[in-house]
Amino acid sequence: MAILEFLKLALFAITRNKTRAFLTMLGIIIGVGAVIAMIGIGEGSRKASIDIIQNMGSNMLTIFNGGGTSNSRMGPLGFGSVAVLEEADADLIVRELKDSSVVAATPQVRSTRTVAYQNNNAVSSIQGSGVQFPQIRGWEVNQGRFFTDQEVRGLGKVCVIGTTVAGELFPNGEDPIGKSIRIAALPFEVVGVLESKGAGMMGDQDDVVVAPYTTVMRKIQGADHIQNILVSAQDNKSDLAELEITALLRQRLRLTPKDDNTFMIRKQDDWVKMQDQQASVLTTFLALAASISLLVGGIGISNIMLVSVTERTREIGVRRALGATRSNILWQFLTEAVVLSVLGGLLGVAFAFLTIWVLKTFTALPAIADSWAVALGLGFSGVVGIVAGFLPALKAANLDVIDALRYE
Repeated sequence: MAILEFLKLALFAITRNKTRAFLTMLGIIIGVGAVIAMIGIGEGSRKASIDIIQNMGSNMLTIFNGGGTSNSRMGPLGFGSVAVLEEADADLIVRELKDSSVVAATPQVRSTRTVAYQNNNAVSSIQGSGVQFPQIRGWEVNQGRFFTDQEVRGLGKVCVIGTTVAGELFPNGEDPIGKSIRIAALPFEVVGVLESKGAGMMGDQDDVVVAPYTTVMRKIQGADHIQNILVSAQDNKSDLAELEITALLRQRLRLTPKDDNTFMIRKQDDWVKMQDQQASVLTTFLALAASISLLVGGIGISNIMLVSVTERTREIGVRRALGATRSNILWQFLTEAVVLSVLGGLLGVAFAFLTIWVLKTFTALPAIADSWAVALGLGFSGVVGIVAGFLPALKAANLDVIDALRYE
């Protein structure tokens, strides 16, 4: 018999008992929908996280104090790290490596302080940096200007604020430019407002105040050393920049080949790879968890097909008596199981798209519908149909003709 004839027989058998067919497909519908939706949540989260990391700066590397186990008790970000980086290292890196791998570099210090204007105040991230900050971070000034190199050298009490800080300190829409705000009781003139960057690895990137690193380091922190150096590498040269910076700093610090690095370099690509690996594990876990529904759906199809074989025993006997071969009967029932499963898969795809639309519309989950996930869900539904339908189809094909005709 032609495959078209098998399909007609399968559709006729399914439509003969629509309610039972739908309930049988329900497990497949939920399973396929859950798999696609879970993969969509995992992939959407991965892409959103990578976009956030890439939004933090172009080809950015960060050099931290600390690196060798003997020189750091708490890692590159810990307060126990030995301060080996110097302000002049940023100029050294640019001067020596600008023709090969580096575009710009700046010293940086970080702190968290209360920022106030009149009766309004907020706790914000205070970043001390040089004039290269906008270039390295790819961050434009939306209003006003950025501070100058002269203001950095002169410990100028000027700052550029993020849009979140501007909204909290100037809630009535007042122009912040030229206003004097207080950071840790010190007055700072607002000379610019940064464009909005949105969320970042450490939270809201717009909840920031950027001031000359010399001022933050000496007048706010009361320190005499920088915490890290931001570097912007040339396009597609982040790896080369890391190697050259490592060699240059080791030479400056007079480290021998046996000595561990007393600093640590983190590339933007490292964060992207780490986030990609974590998200892949999450996506796989979610997909495997959702696949349990497909397994349950397959068991349901197998059970219903066994019941169907029992109910249609006399029909099978008649078909065999009229000339149908065992192979014909096998393919008839196997096709019916596959059609039942694939129809459930198609409805599951629709269910997944509806779920993703609801998540994107009413929640903050960045779910997406990937075409490969849809193909995977439909492929699994077809495989489930074949596996679940094979045993009932084999049972139907092996029925004895005489016994089948006598069956009441």
